[in-house]
Amino acid sequence: MLDMVRTLLESSPLLALFLAIATGYAIGQISIAGVSFGAGAVLFTGLLIGAIAPKAAPPGLVGTLGLVMFVYGVGIQYGPQFFTSLKGPGLKYIALAAVAVIASLLVAVSLAQPLGISLATAAGLFAGSGTSTPTLQAALVAAGNQDPAIGYSVSYPFGVVGPIVLMTIMTAWVKPTFKAPSQNVRIAELTLETKCENRTVADLSAILPSDTKIVAVRQHHVNAPPVPEMRLHEGDGLLLVGSPTSIEQAKAVMGREDPGRISRDRANYDAVRVYVSKGTFVGRTIGELPLPDFPVLISHIRRGDADLVASSDLTIEFGDVLVAAVPSDRKADVQRHFGDSIKGNAELSFVSIGVGIALGLLLGMIPVPLPGGGTFSLGVAGGPLMMALVLGWLGRTGPLGWKIPVVANLVLRNLGLSVFIGSVAIGAGTPFVQTVATNGIQILLGGAAVLFTLVLIVLVAGYLLRIPFDDLLGVCAGSTGNPAIVVAAGRLAPTERTDIGYAICFPSMTIVKIIAVQVLLS
Repeated sequence: MLDMVRTLLESSPLLALFLAIATGYAIGQISIAGVSFGAGAVLFTGLLIGAIAPKAAPPGLVGTLGLVMFVYGVGIQYGPQFFTSLKGPGLKYIALAAVAVIASLLVAVSLAQPLGISLATAAGLFAGSGTSTPTLQAALVAAGNQDPAIGYSVSYPFGVVGPIVLMTIMTAWVKPTFKAPSQNVRIAELTLETKCENRTVADLSAILPSDTKIVAVRQHHVNAPPVPEMRLHEGDGLLLVGSPTSIEQAKAVMGREDPGRISRDRANYDAVRVYVSKGTFVGRTIGELPLPDFPVLISHIRRGDADLVASSDLTIEFGDVLVAAVPSDRKADVQRHFGDSIKGNAELSFVSIGVGIALGLLLGMIPVPLPGGGTFSLGVAGGPLMMALVLGWLGRTGPLGWKIPVVANLVLRNLGLSVFIGSVAIGAGTPFVQTVATNGIQILLGGAAVLFTLVLIVLVAGYLLRIPFDDLLGVCAGSTGNPAIVVAAGRLAPTERTDIGYAICFPSMTIVKIIAVQVLLS
């Protein structure tokens, strides 16, 4: 029976790959004490298949393609946050993470001789403890063999579970307190007081915070669009959209909050939610959008899981959901105008993706000289990642929009990650079994030591440096990298700061790790 399975898998490497992906994802959904491996479980099923059928590994180009898809999607998503982080505390966070990453690499190198493993296997321990598939790819290319994949597969479980356990212990010890998570957008209905008597809509708009806008006005028991020259009086109602802080400021200067007064009456003026699915709108700012010849006021945008105030300089992306106030009888016209097809969530420009990845691959081919001789390059992982960070930050260049809708981006990244991990794991299955059988316990302990070095330096040094604890958990998650870690960080610190810390450190540390293993193995 086993021989039949081996023959079947080795006769169809793609069957073996997708069997590893399917079974790996099924196992990865199992949660133990709140920890699950997600796509990382494909590593274990791939190793098993590779041990059973050594010749079932797909061609190397298949795994490389998956990796490029993954890193490009990551760079496009986190580009704006990454470059914003270069101002303010972000540099301190990146420096802390870099010190911890380099220290963990030095530990991996120092353990190579005592453990009786090659430097390439030690580089794999380093990559696996940081759950960094791009680093593994760089190590595989630099080593020219499968040794890094063996070290990676041994230390990867520690790379996922270890940070979560250590962050949980640290949180229990510190007992931090957090502010309640804030909303990005708040909608409020105000009733004007005497101080606003005889002021125009334009007058009140001028004194509102910049991220707040008037969406509707209620006069004489009728809702209407906010025409700039409209005169307002005590007792009139305003519907405002803005950040929670700005809404509180508006209440202080205008009047009391009176929920439901405007929203209950939709006879004349109503809200409509519409998907942006026409390419002519993508890449334009709110201020540049061509609107129908009747009142349409875009109040805010739903992008992925986030609500954003529709400021005039906010750029539209495929799949955005516009929330607009319009005359009640023109809702269908607005939907036709913007397209309103849910397919916009999955639309992406293969022209821009092709150009972006091609530029990234060219960047990755450029040799950079090292002191004392030798060179390194960003390679097929670092080049596309660095280029995608830049393009994600730019958003648009002439006719090309670089952004990818959140849903499509997640699919691209998860598929690419699974294909890469599965391909590498199947190829490393037999060497992995042989290595673990020979000196498995020592390598397991070595992987744990590398991981503990990385995480403890970030947590302890960051705490002593008085980095806000929710930021610190995000930095820790970004220094390691697995998405399961940032999810766990978000549970320990229920604020948006964990995601921001992750966005700051994950791309930069990926590049640091890629360069570090190439320097080591050169």
